[in-house]
This record gives sequence, structure tokens and C-alpha cells, in this order.
Amino acid sequence: MKIDRIETFLLESPIDAPFGWSQGWAAKRQALVCKLTTSDGIVGWGEGGGSPSQTVVHEIFAPILLGREPGNINAVWHSLFHLLHNDNLATGFGGGALSAIDIALWDVAGKRAGKSVSKLLGGSLRDRVAVYATGLYYAEGDDRSRLIAEAEPYLSAGYKGMKTKIGGLSVKDDVDRVAAIRAAIGEDVYLMVDANKAYDVSTAIEMGNRLADLDIHWLEEPVLANDVEGYLAVKSGQPLRVAGGEVWYNRFDARDFLSRRAVDIAQPDVRFIGGISEFRNVAATANANGIQVNPHVWGSPIMISASVNLTATFAPCPYAHAPRPYEQEPVMEFDQTPNPIRDELASSTFGARDGYVDVPDGPGLGIEIDETVLERLCIRKAESVVE
Repeated sequence: MKIDRIETFLLESPIDAPFGWSQGWAAKRQALVCKLTTSDGIVGWGEGGGSPSQTVVHEIFAPILLGREPGNINAVWHSLFHLLHNDNLATGFGGGALSAIDIALWDVAGKRAGKSVSKLLGGSLRDRVAVYATGLYYAEGDDRSRLIAEAEPYLSAGYKGMKTKIGGLSVKDDVDRVAAIRAAIGEDVYLMVDANKAYDVSTAIEMGNRLADLDIHWLEEPVLANDVEGYLAVKSGQPLRVAGGEVWYNRFDARDFLSRRAVDIAQPDVRFIGGISEFRNVAATANANGIQVNPHVWGSPIMISASVNLTATFAPCPYAHAPRPYEQEPVMEFDQTPNPIRDELASSTFGARDGYVDVPDGPGLGIEIDETVLERLCIRKAESVVE
């Protein structure tokens, strides 16, 4: 069996109600989807970074992928990584391209073996994964009643945790905003805040201290993503757990954060970190350093399935007789913002029940892509084939 064809689809869909965070506003959703087709007709699906990653897939990766046997994922991954690493191109768009290919290779391997990705990884430690609701973004004409109205369905659906944004308003206004959410959801629900790199160190410390009385479970991305010293200063200067890592692109990006315990919670994203293969390496390193791994998830059903399959295999951190989500068990992000790509691309969607998502047990990623929707949402397609 050989790789015969590589297709990538840049998908885009407008949304009716734009929403914002500290760095910008979203009026549309995008995804880069990769389709690998083998000589015996097996199709594997992957998801990676944005538009420039599409170029990396076809101009750099395709020449050494086409005609290659896809089963030795480890060898393929390292050959692709080697093309990028020595020239320091393995971060950013290079990491996104590698993620797309790697996830598709695991999907092919699972379909070939008739096993789910989690089984190929050695088997699940749990048959369902705890998830928290990500929403409560900024909106035009925002007021507290809108936030409370959004939070109430999350409570009714059984989520044990939810996350909101900070950094888009003044410190005082954001603290008031978070306080309103805490008052609405009560004391028994975990509440997290995400600054998306909005602050310098001193402001992040001020924010953490001001939020301390609101029982905030973690403060996410308080400062610039690659500022290890900044993360360490924020950790030591305020009492909240510090989370980060969604824009790590390989183990080397994560290395100093994990070895120096600059984060309390690591949040790699399978679309960026180098796919399933590299995510597993980073997760094992985090576990060895006593750092919880709670994946960042904000994409299509492809990356949701890859993330669930991975998270099902993560060991408790630390081990416990009866591990609990948010304490020893991993908790996966579950995006609640508008996203037609997430909701329409696969024949079946992931649904949370009482704060959990079931682990797929079908071959590979365990999902079927609706190629009619794929073509309808595609704004740019690229293709590389065996000549």
C-alpha cells in the first residue's frame, strides 16, 4: 500500500453573530483539512494549521510522501520533521502542516487495522473524556444578562466547568464580568479564564490576585506564548494555576515550559503540536513533571476526534485510587461558539452528556466526512498525486 494522493481543503464559513477575545474578533470559522488516499483506496483525514500550512504540505512534504508506504508513521513523521527542524521551520505553519499529515496517517492506520486510534495508541484508560464548555466570549453591545443567558444552558447540559475570556476590557471591567458569571453559575462549577496573551507580567499578576476570591480554576495564556520567564513570574506572583501551550508546535517548544514547571496545566493543540505522534510525546513529558494535560480543542470533528482518542489514553496526574476530573483526570476543551464546519462536516457530531464525551470506537478516527459539505465550504483546494 502506498500514498497515491494528497488533497488539502481550506474551509471557511461565515457566522451570524461575531464574537471576540483579547486579540480580535471572529466573523467566520476556518479549518485546513487534509485527505490522504492510498493505492488500495483507504482514505485518511487530518487537520492542521491555516492557509500557509497548505503550501508546506504540497511544496515540501508531498514530494517525499507520494508513493511512500504510510504504515510506518514514526519513520514518516521524523522524515518530515527533519525537513523543517534544522532550518528552524518546524514551528508555526510547518508544525500545522505536519499535524495535518500525521493525523491522516493515524486515521489510515486505524482503518487498515480495523481499530480506533486510541486502541492503536495502546488502549483507553477511560471510555469517556471529561469536557468543559468554552464560550462566554465578548460580543457587540455586551452586557451581563447576555453572559448569564449563555451560561445557563451549559449548566442545564451538565457541564462541570466552563471558560470565559479576559483581556479585552480593563482589568476592573473584566473582574466585574467574571464576578457576574461566578454569581450566576454558583460555587460548584469550575470556572476558568483565558487572556489569550493579553498582558504583561505585572498586569497578569494583578489580574490573578484580583480574581483569587472568585475561585478561578486556572488563568490561561496570561503573557506571550514563548515567554518562559514571564510565565514563571506570573506563577510566583499570584495564587491561580497558570495554563498554556496551545501554540506549542513540537516537543522543543514545550521543553523549557515543562522542565521548569512554568505552567501548572499544559494545553497542546493536536492541529499544531505535530499531530497525534508528537502530542503523545509532549503529554508523557508533562506527566513525568507532574503537569496536568488538558488539550486545547477549537476545530472540526477531525481534530475533536483526534483529541478525544488521545485524551482517553492519558494517565491520571498524579495517580489516584479514584481520579477526579480537574484534579487528576484530564479535562478536554469543548468549544461552544458558532462553527458550521464543526457542526456539518462529519456525518455524526460529538455531543457532551453530563460533562463527558464518549470515546469513538470506530476504525481510525471513527468519523465519516461528508464530502458534499467539504466541497461546499472549501475556498481553496490543492492536490498532489503520484505521476
